[in-house]
Amino acid sequence: MPHTATTLPAEVDQLLQRLGVAHTSYTGGTLAVRSPITGEAIAHLPQTSPAEASAAIARAQVAFLAWRTVPAPRRGELVRLLGEELGAAKADLGLLVTLEVGKVPSEGAGEVQEMIDICDFAVGLSRQLYGLTIATERAEHRMMETWHPMGVVGVISAFNFPVAVWCWNAALALVCGNAVVWKPSEKTPLTALATMAIAQRALARFGDAPEGLLELLVGQRDIGEVLVDDARVKVLSATGSTAMGRAVAPRLAGRFARAILELGGNNAAIVAPSADLDLTLRGIAFAAMGTAGQRCTTLRRLFVHDSIYDTLVPRLAQVYAKVQVGDPRSSGTLMGPLIDRAAFDSMQAALTESRALGAVVHGGTRVESAPEAFYVRPALVELADHTGPVLRETFAPILYMLRYESLDQAIDWHNAVGAGLSSSIFTLNMREAERFMASNGSDCGIANVNIGPSGAEIGGAFGGEKETGGGRESGSDSWKAYMRRATNTINYSTQLPLAQGVKFDV
Repeated sequence: MPHTATTLPAEVDQLLQRLGVAHTSYTGGTLAVRSPITGEAIAHLPQTSPAEASAAIARAQVAFLAWRTVPAPRRGELVRLLGEELGAAKADLGLLVTLEVGKVPSEGAGEVQEMIDICDFAVGLSRQLYGLTIATERAEHRMMETWHPMGVVGVISAFNFPVAVWCWNAALALVCGNAVVWKPSEKTPLTALATMAIAQRALARFGDAPEGLLELLVGQRDIGEVLVDDARVKVLSATGSTAMGRAVAPRLAGRFARAILELGGNNAAIVAPSADLDLTLRGIAFAAMGTAGQRCTTLRRLFVHDSIYDTLVPRLAQVYAKVQVGDPRSSGTLMGPLIDRAAFDSMQAALTESRALGAVVHGGTRVESAPEAFYVRPALVELADHTGPVLRETFAPILYMLRYESLDQAIDWHNAVGAGLSSSIFTLNMREAERFMASNGSDCGIANVNIGPSGAEIGGAFGGEKETGGGRESGSDSWKAYMRRATNTINYSTQLPLAQGVKFDV
């Protein structure tokens, strides 16, 4: 495959045509989409106006009123068909993720596989939306809970997982009886257009889904604000920075909407003295360098026990020095580009600040490429103290490393940041592992042992605490976020006893 600047727009056009995306939806518009692989514009999309966004939400509201009455297993059939269509388009959609985001092909295909997997999960869930039967103190009464659809679900997704996060939300929201309106990142709308084209094929095969069940809004922040502020949007799932969450959360709370926030993650791993160092090296490498350090679950802080620090860190530096950085389509490449110049500038600012604190920095330099494509060597930063840029998330391949002496010290450092998304410990000591996962251990929503903090499976609930926002998506009982609970009491007696022994005879 030739990898030249002159062929990339044509390659994108061919992919979009194969995926069924109308040519007019990505040409002639004002929203320029640039591939981080070359930095060049590969499409110009017409943008949704605020009025058009409001009309899309109105269509979704009408669709919800019809969809909520469809039996859940029947709703699951639509999601099953979506999974089939995604499977048929996996190679092309995965490649489009690579071209628009800069992920290596296995990560692009893996993101589409994640969509297929959550569809499988949601289909099974469509027959398992269980409520409880609850013991009641009143004779000849039955108390139970039932679950009902919420309404229109808004999804605001980020560039780094341009399609999987939508599917996490959409697959569950659909089987739960809701309509979905999606505003993708303005940096990655092409994969969203392709996903909607795939979804339309599933809808056509399904046959009788209401119009407006799945809507797409293309645009900048102002279009996202329409979703945030519209009272018809009962649930909003928003993925992005902590700053975005701080802006969105009060507005949702002000109108009593439900928020599913997936925000920052300054994730850490602890390497204990008993750790299997070969396994640990592999775990660190993927967690810290996968997606060029642009995952919310990327490993950003590494606490290594003093007794093994001088053994592990030189080996890790060797791995970092030899990892291949470049065009993600090239054989052997493990790390593609940063998404844009702003990401590169943020990385360099963090490294400059680290050096000013006396840190030893390995790597972090720019790799020669096109003027507007930003490839960098992954950076290892050896710090003496847990201070400075290590305390905040920089969305780039920077791994800060510190020595620790006791597990208590490492856990204190681990928890001493604002975010609380994902975490891990590498140890063969059961007591250390259990201490890390206990209530006085990691304060994150995800705590792993002998794997890195990234690469979560769809079966578990995904999300974190503190400045990560508290939201949960994907597996486990995350479906409850898309439904409302009703507690029901049925009296089948001839009496009317009141709870708590209250007497009210008239």
